[in-house]
Amino acid sequence: MSMAQAANLVEKAIGHTGAATTEQNLTNPARDRAKYADPSGETMKALCWMGKNHVEVVETPKPALIEDRDVILKVTGSTVCGSDLHLLHGSVIQMQKGDILGHEFCGKVESMGPGVTGLNVGDRVVASFQIACGDCMYCKQKLSSQCERTNSNKTENMMYGGNTAGMFGYSHFTGGFAGGQAEYVRVPYGDVNLLKLPDDVPDEKGLYLSDVLATSWNCVVDTGVKDGDVVAIWGAGPIGQMCAEMSFMNGAARVILIDGGPGSWRLDFVKSKLPKLETLNYTSLPKGESVTSQLKQMVHGGPDVALECVAGEYAKGWGHYFEMLLGFETDTSEIVNEMITSVKSFGRCGITGVYVGYVSSQITSQKQASPRLTPPTQQTNHFNIGALMERGIRLIGNGQAPVHLYWEKLLQMIRDGELNPLSMLSHRVLMEEMDTVYYKFEKKEDNMQKVFVQTKFSDPPCPGAPGVTSYKS
Repeated sequence: MSMAQAANLVEKAIGHTGAATTEQNLTNPARDRAKYADPSGETMKALCWMGKNHVEVVETPKPALIEDRDVILKVTGSTVCGSDLHLLHGSVIQMQKGDILGHEFCGKVESMGPGVTGLNVGDRVVASFQIACGDCMYCKQKLSSQCERTNSNKTENMMYGGNTAGMFGYSHFTGGFAGGQAEYVRVPYGDVNLLKLPDDVPDEKGLYLSDVLATSWNCVVDTGVKDGDVVAIWGAGPIGQMCAEMSFMNGAARVILIDGGPGSWRLDFVKSKLPKLETLNYTSLPKGESVTSQLKQMVHGGPDVALECVAGEYAKGWGHYFEMLLGFETDTSEIVNEMITSVKSFGRCGITGVYVGYVSSQITSQKQASPRLTPPTQQTNHFNIGALMERGIRLIGNGQAPVHLYWEKLLQMIRDGELNPLSMLSHRVLMEEMDTVYYKFEKKEDNMQKVFVQTKFSDPPCPGAPGVTSYKS
């Protein structure tokens, strides 16, 4: 039995917490057509998870309005995120065959429930990747990623000591909501989780307010990058690229970007956008040298700040590789350890890459007793807690970024020309080819940094955006 299947059985046995005020586990309208599918019978294209390392574009029912504050969007743009690869690989638990993926998307309001305020049919909007109620303790502070009322998954609650908000297209572990890598999407609490896009911000710029821009900004400001800091960033993907740019915006004197292997080309890509950037390729280090030793040579004492923009599922050494292969570890500590040993004493390390942990649980049946669940655990081995304590390193979990806290400010920065999301956009691709795009993005092929996914509802490319690339044979 796979980890995903076992985790689904655990959640079924223990039940939800009951805290959610919006419908849970509707990751595809086809799961209950009478309840979740649009009564017109219209279908749509959607990218679905079909099993570990397997996604497909399928025809599935268009979603229906099922709650008073629902909004149905015609999706005009979506993208693929590095976090989507964790779903592809089965690293995030409680995926089910047929789940519609995608947590970053924008679109036009097609219809809405009677309780929605502040929106009109036809409005251009971008969605936050998290689903917030707007009224709970966290939402009142715009800490939308920790909403108390949109995710009642008990497994997550037991693993983490609380729940995150519900998230689009990101497994039943985060509430079980259909994602936006589709032609239509249902947005719960639509008047809270949609931001209007003005006419001077095209979809190719506004789309990325949904996640990557807010996540990068949160990583930088939450870790406390300030004037004069030297910042080292692990991972040269879109998050790493935007963290580099935003570190300079927040006063960093130097930024060093680290990557290697199949992603080495990304170092040159990002440097072409940020000429003052310094780079470090971990696959071309001199014999006997490490990332830590090289950084100590580049900066006396090491960087002031380290930012993790990779994630915990990618082992670098054989030890962690085999531990993960055999199920003894779910998230490698290698990059976090490199960060801790690389920064100056009393330095700051921020983690924004996804670290999930796993459920190591057993359901046992007893006579005259209901099924019982042993406590869940997460596992990361060989964590260098000694260096953390002895050298006074600040290790900061940046958390799922609270998009609502930042997206209005970031939108204004785009409008003022301070921030240009087109700098990371490398490809415009077709909705019907998204399964192929996933595999190319996974393998870091075709110099694919960040994509814009075009649907039948999309406008033509804006000035400065790439044209369509098709992968049809």
